Amino acid sequence: MSERKVLTKYYPPDFDPSKITRARRPRGTTPPGPKVQTVRLMAPFSMKCTACGEYIYKGRKFNARKETTDEKYYSISIFRFYIRCTRCSGEITFKTDPKNMDYTCERGAKRNFEIWRQGGDGEDKETDEERLDRLEREEGEKNAMEELEAKVHSAKEDMAVADALDEVRTRNARNERWAGGKEVGDVVKEQIDEERRRVEREDEEAARRAFMTETGEKVRRIGEGGTEDGDRVEGRTVAESAGELMPPPPVPKFKRAVKKKKDLGAALGIKKKPALV
Repeated sequence: MSERKVLTKYYPPDFDPSKITRARRPRGTTPPGPKVQTVRLMAPFSMKCTACGEYIYKGRKFNARKETTDEKYYSISIFRFYIRCTRCSGEITFKTDPKNMDYTCERGAKRNFEIWRQGGDGEDKETDEERLDRLEREEGEKNAMEELEAKVHSAKEDMAVADALDEVRTRNARNERWAGGKEVGDVVKEQIDEERRRVEREDEEAARRAFMTETGEKVRRIGEGGTEDGDRVEGRTVAESAGELMPPPPVPKFKRAVKKKKDLGAALGIKKKPALV
């Protein structure tokens, strides 16, 4: 069984270390040719493979080779990417397009038609006259929107002014309805006082009717002995006579009563021995 960690290596008898050549380049220099590295990316546009007709949708992930080209656009480096078709493994190449802020398909696939583009392969074919017409049309639409916003703003201001005017007219009409030229607060206070006096008069009339007989006489309270108000019976007050009949209440005692303990031994069949002494 081989070791997990190899501490020694096997050297054949004819091993000559002088024959080993090491390709070292000076520090700070790059290898000749374009710089290539492996990256993970998503398809920047939908495309169709020209070899097998496979459709590759936008956003599909690939393990691609990224190559830095010598081309530049205003000091912006242009990169080229190499991917493989998912069906036939054909090589597809596309590169960045900083001018149009997009990607350009080079070979291996054909870019699908996109409705928002005016020309093929991401090229802008709009002429100067068309661009001027489009700018004028956009400016006209912008002016129309500004006019509409101004109209809406003026309409809101008119409505606010009309509401304020209606409120002033309503307040003036309410003040004119008060007679005598009194203040609104004084008139309201007089109305409240008059309403309170009217309620008091009604309560007094209801109380007077409650203590009147059918003939209109005032009801009087008669005592048990036939005298009015029942205050005195045979020369003595009711409280004096009641005191003679009822004895005075007993004086409360606050002494604690000791309860006698029950003898539970007899119930359980336990007999106590008599004391010797």
